[in-house]
Amino acid sequence: MNKPTFVYVTYIATTLEQLWEAIVSEQFTQQYWKGGQLQSDWQVGSSVEHVNQDGETESVGEVLESQAPQLLSYTFSSSNVTGTVPSKVCFRLEQQGTRVKLTLIQTALDVQSCMTMSRRWKKSISYLKRLLEIEDVLALVA
Repeated sequence: MNKPTFVYVTYIATTLEQLWEAIVSEQFTQQYWKGGQLQSDWQVGSSVEHVNQDGETESVGEVLESQAPQLLSYTFSSSNVTGTVPSKVCFRLEQQGTRVKLTLIQTALDVQSCMTMSRRWKKSISYLKRLLEIEDVLALVA
């Protein structure tokens, strides 16, 4: 039986490069991951860690694809649960005029995880979008 897949698409008024940096920058992820951050050098085969605001590793994974600034995918599994199949997270970025289409896909989730992750991703991506678009507006008035 196929496991649920979560797909989320949004459009952000920014550039490919700015959105890419927001996704891979430890300092920027801290702003939209509730004080936590994603840590990696984002090279294929490198580890990915989601570290919470207390400095504890909550999830671990491995970079599968990294084609800046258009494609990033990595595995994702809880660091305190063994024997589970990791899910895969994929970010696809496409410039469309003055906006970037961001497609986020997470696969290999159980039903409960899909519901939980969908809420988390929607909040995080929504906040990321606000940060990038407000930053852009603030730069115009500065």
